[in-house]
Amino acid sequence: MSRRITLPAFSMLLLLFSTAVSAQDEQRTKQTVAMSQAVYEDLQESQALAEAGDYGQVHQKLARLREKRGLSNYEVAQIWNLDAYTYYQEERYSNAISAYENLLGQGELPEALIQSTLKTMAQLYFTEEKYDDALRTVQRLMNLLDDPSADVYMLLGQAYFQKGDYNRALGPIQTAIDKYRAQGRTPKENWLLLLRVIHYEKKDYARMVTVLKELIRYYPKDRYVLTLAAAYSELGETKKQLVLTEALYESGFLDTSNHLVNMANLYLMHELPYKAAVLLEKEMGANRIDSNQRNLRLLSQAWYQAREDNKAIPPLQRAAEMSGDGELYVRLAQAHINLEQWAPAAKAVQQGLRLGGVKRPDTANVMLGMALFNQKKLRSARDAFAAASSDSRSVRVARQWIAHVDSEIERAATLDQVVPTKAPREVDEMLRDAG
Repeated sequence: MSRRITLPAFSMLLLLFSTAVSAQDEQRTKQTVAMSQAVYEDLQESQALAEAGDYGQVHQKLARLREKRGLSNYEVAQIWNLDAYTYYQEERYSNAISAYENLLGQGELPEALIQSTLKTMAQLYFTEEKYDDALRTVQRLMNLLDDPSADVYMLLGQAYFQKGDYNRALGPIQTAIDKYRAQGRTPKENWLLLLRVIHYEKKDYARMVTVLKELIRYYPKDRYVLTLAAAYSELGETKKQLVLTEALYESGFLDTSNHLVNMANLYLMHELPYKAAVLLEKEMGANRIDSNQRNLRLLSQAWYQAREDNKAIPPLQRAAEMSGDGELYVRLAQAHINLEQWAPAAKAVQQGLRLGGVKRPDTANVMLGMALFNQKKLRSARDAFAAASSDSRSVRVARQWIAHVDSEIERAATLDQVVPTKAPREVDEMLRDAG
């Protein structure tokens, strides 16, 4: 709640008195609004002191003025009115409320003065965060009115809102906005914002979207478009969310790491990995997206899904080195295997197994065995497959590889054997005999 409130305008005293004098001349003024010239002048002097900031002297002067005999109820009420106004200027809100209560205790008073006083008291209770008192005061005001204005309905809605009673707050706030519309007026921005919050708290995202569209129409701001995109996300309308988010990005509004990463995730959700990767790489380079482990993994994932395996490896390498996470090294090894880069694949998976924390050591050992096998390191490859075979989930594939490796070892051993040859002398003899 803003602390800027509307007090009964004390600067209007001169106008009120002038009107009263004119009416007295015409003998049409009621006694309830009569004010003598002396009281009027004293109030003017007190008001000048208040505006000069001499608050202590104001209260003393007004206290003496109240002691005068023959004052009308209306005169006493206006004395309390200025007292309350002065307390407000001092930010002594409890004293101001007490002064307004004294004003209301003066018997028959003009309805306009009573209504404006109750409205001001309610606003002061909001400032004091005394929401029960604010609610009771607004209800007192509404009981006096046959057709409460939009402002009064809004005060009632705000009171319920501040008490956390969103169901009761919704009706008066909506009524206030509807009354404004019926008068051909644009609903106030803060009123629409309050309505938006209520729909959000009630998880009524469809109505929240309606209010946000109205906010964008009357008070176009990028933050409302961003909130609308978030509302579409809650409704599962992610395509609309992506369209709005892209528009905000192109206009230069999205500049925080979280918003930009969310946009990249939206691209991935809608199977646009290349756009996600380009966005992440560009904004990391501009230091608008944090180059942390999580975002580097996301960048690697985007390049991988975009079938850009070479580009997927560097961010994954950085993420693995930053984290010291064995599982990330295994993922890095898989990226190298995809590109048939057997040496760095073996190195990565070995590092992952050393660091630990690998979800499937058996699978990692199968990968290691494949990388070593393709480097012709058959004995080491067999050891890796043997380690994988200890897990029932990989025993079948590991044994198949072991059998294949064993056959390769045997074939290599055969090829390595020395084939017997005749001695040169014997060959020469055979040739001579044949001649």
